[in-house]
Amino acid sequence: MSSVTPLNALGEFGLINRLQQTITLRQPSTTLGIGDDAAILSPTAGQDTVISTDLLVEGVHFDLTFCPLKHVGYKAVAVNVSDVAAMNATPTQIVVGIAVGARYSVEAIEEMYEGMRLACEAYNVDLVGGDTTASRGGLTISVTVLGQVAQGQAVRRSGAQSNDLLCVTGDLGGALLGLQVLEREKQAWQADPEFQPELEKYSYVVQRQLRPEARMDIIYELRELGIMPTSMIDISDGLASETLHLCQASGVGARIFTENLPIANPTLEVAEEFNLDPIMCMLNGGEDYELLFTVPLADHDKIKNHPDITIIGHMVPQSEGANLITKAGQAVPLQAQGFKHF
Repeated sequence: MSSVTPLNALGEFGLINRLQQTITLRQPSTTLGIGDDAAILSPTAGQDTVISTDLLVEGVHFDLTFCPLKHVGYKAVAVNVSDVAAMNATPTQIVVGIAVGARYSVEAIEEMYEGMRLACEAYNVDLVGGDTTASRGGLTISVTVLGQVAQGQAVRRSGAQSNDLLCVTGDLGGALLGLQVLEREKQAWQADPEFQPELEKYSYVVQRQLRPEARMDIIYELRELGIMPTSMIDISDGLASETLHLCQASGVGARIFTENLPIANPTLEVAEEFNLDPIMCMLNGGEDYELLFTVPLADHDKIKNHPDITIIGHMVPQSEGANLITKAGQAVPLQAQGFKHF
């Protein structure tokens, strides 16, 4: 059995130095990484820099009963990269702040940073600094991400026009169902510590919850197709909520057709097992981290056959509101019933 090293054996700077040894810089715009009061970045001329921060709090955003620290680290990076993708930008650097309690060992923190390292490698991002501090409670992770985009090419939430097509990447509802599975298995384990969870048949939805991927692939593909979204947002709090954000920011309404909503077969099977409405799961299940965006109607032929993009509806004048259109043709007002932070 391997031994563990208490954090106080290294101290803050010893821990930083130890973690620094695992970091590889990849971006030419990274002039100085970890080791000073601040990182030095040198974006090239004609570029805009975007920046975003997300917090992950133990007991709120993740449960270490069923979420490995390596996955927590990976997810902390991926959800921030997703925000950059939603701006049509390319992620370049992150800084990481953690508040950690005394019950954590050095090896535990290293495991989390290994997840971050894998995510940085996957998204070609540099980890250039951050901060560490003590916590009287659980683990809190703050990641700030920087990205670059050609000047004037950032996509905001506010550019959608009436008649634009409303599109979504991938499939929806998986992360919510993955959480349902994990919560159920946790309850069974708490009732019987000898209980061994069987998650193999739930691997798709569990993966969607524990280790989501930012859809940078779609950003690159849209560029190759010559498609410039008019508005965009990532789906962290649920499709209905994010659609309403786009509508509010752009001053338009929307029509989403239930028969067009994309759901994967494994997600559908788990929804049926839990007796949950698949439409509800797709509309209100957060943490899918897919992209929701609008494109001009003229781009329909470019996008209609894309295997990982679904046209789920279109934008309408604001006076018509935001509605879900059932198979029977009934219009049901969209309501934000996804995750609420407070």
